[in-house]
Amino acid sequence: MAIKVGDRLPEAKFRVMTAEGPGWKTTDEVFKGKKVVLFAVPGAFTPTCHKNHMPGFVTNADKIKAKGVENIYVTSVNDVFVMTEWKKASAADGKVDVLADGAAEFAKAIGLDMDMSAGGMGVRSKRYAMLVDDGVVKTLNIEEAPGKADISGAENLLKGM
Repeated sequence: MAIKVGDRLPEAKFRVMTAEGPGWKTTDEVFKGKKVVLFAVPGAFTPTCHKNHMPGFVTNADKIKAKGVENIYVTSVNDVFVMTEWKKASAADGKVDVLADGAAEFAKAIGLDMDMSAGGMGVRSKRYAMLVDDGVVKTLNIEEAPGKADISGAENLLKGM
């Protein structure tokens, strides 16, 4: 069953890049006591994700943070190395941080995973954007089609904040 507004995010871990190399961050470390935006993409560097979804959050980062949001994160079923390079290639430093969900454990835990094996991509995350306050989902915009980033885009999320 998919997560919904009012639900608390489950315990999970993400891979992150630290000064010492790959490390872990728990959902508590990311969300506890904070107002956070989390958006998800099916794959870093894929056309819609790279050319549409991520740029909207990079461009609107200051407007989003002006609404009291402490951090903006993107998650994807990619490894931490790909996510780190995607952040650099997207000029997202200081605007959007990356949370690698390489085995789709977080996507599965919140019921927003999808099987894209027919297209050669395996299990991925659905495209969505959510506002989370102290671990509780306040807004959740799930995209119906993986090749679109309208409902889950930064501009649409801003309207609901």
